[in-house]
Amino acid sequence: MVMSKELINNLKGIFDLNQYEVDIWVHLLSKGVSTAGELSTISNVPRSRAYDVLESLEKKGFVVIKIGKPIQYIAVPPEEVINRVQKRIENAAQNRVKRLSKLKDSEMLEQLNKLYNKGIKTYSPTELSGAFKGRQNIYDKMESMIRKAQDSVKIFSTEEGSIQLNALKNAIKKAHKRGIKIQVNAPLTDKNKEVIEKLNPFIEFNDKTGTNARYCIADDKQALMLLLNDDEAHPNYDVGIWVNSKSISKVLGNN
Repeated sequence: MVMSKELINNLKGIFDLNQYEVDIWVHLLSKGVSTAGELSTISNVPRSRAYDVLESLEKKGFVVIKIGKPIQYIAVPPEEVINRVQKRIENAAQNRVKRLSKLKDSEMLEQLNKLYNKGIKTYSPTELSGAFKGRQNIYDKMESMIRKAQDSVKIFSTEEGSIQLNALKNAIKKAHKRGIKIQVNAPLTDKNKEVIEKLNPFIEFNDKTGTNARYCIADDKQALMLLLNDDEAHPNYDVGIWVNSKSISKVLGNN
């Protein structure tokens, strides 16, 4: 059975499987029921590894061991596999969130903050800058700027970029509640109108037709600038530059 490299990589990424697990699982799907020896032969997975791989797939819910001899393995229907994997990921995520929440008031966080504060003192605030790759990382930084703002936030964006601000709604809402003035400058279109209306109670919106700029300014002290056009850049390859600079922030904020 010939599988494209793209399919294999997608299966590995989506289901969190290694190469041997994907090879044996896909070939078992094509057979329905099979032995470890047969799967080893048709998938080119070493026989010495086939049993370990099948045991791993059984624990993850991809296969079922058939009662009897010789030992055979039954493929679980893909739709059922998706449900099992989704449930496992959700449970793991919930447990991780609980553990992270407990850290917020823990001695460990206090120790980590001491390390950070000690290290950051060696740098002048004007020397601080950084690059972010990937739209998710960029918007995580923007959310952090909104959460930590003490006076104001100014966001300049495109039609598409303003739609993505919906993901920052909770941070914007909380900042507004703290008295932070949040200004959003973007073209108003039929495409982004619904998002802007949802954000409107918490922001001051200015219609900036034709703008291609994308940047965020917090307290006129720090700026996050997105360098690529969002309609051309793939989200994974979007690039942002963050600077801690009053002069740059003021110049951008006056546009």
